[in-house]
Amino acid sequence: MSSFSLDDIRAAADRKYGSTDITVGETTVRLLNPLRMKKEQRDRLIGIQKQMEAEAGEDEDVDQTAIFQEALRIVAQTPAQAKLLISAIGDDLGVLAEVFERYTEGQSVGEASSSVA
Repeated sequence: MSSFSLDDIRAAADRKYGSTDITVGETTVRLLNPLRMKKEQRDRLIGIQKQMEAEAGEDEDVDQTAIFQEALRIVAQTPAQAKLLISAIGDDLGVLAEVFERYTEGQSVGEASSSVA
């Protein structure tokens, strides 16, 4: 019979579904894995993703900077961390896109890895 403590299970979830951490100065900004967010946050993130997909197919100009910034406000561990990261990035769409590329890659890697080395 297998036996695990809740702490063991939490540690495994942290390894598998951990955050994407970005250092800004002396502060670490944690971008939470969607599976570790509250349902309300996940729902808001899904709404942002649907908005991005819908607007990407339209001919209208989409304010991608505003959309990325709103997504950061959702996935950051705290509002203060989101504010710090957004302030440090500013309106640089290239940096925002790179942050989200690394964030999504980090989520994929975390979900695919299920064995312990």
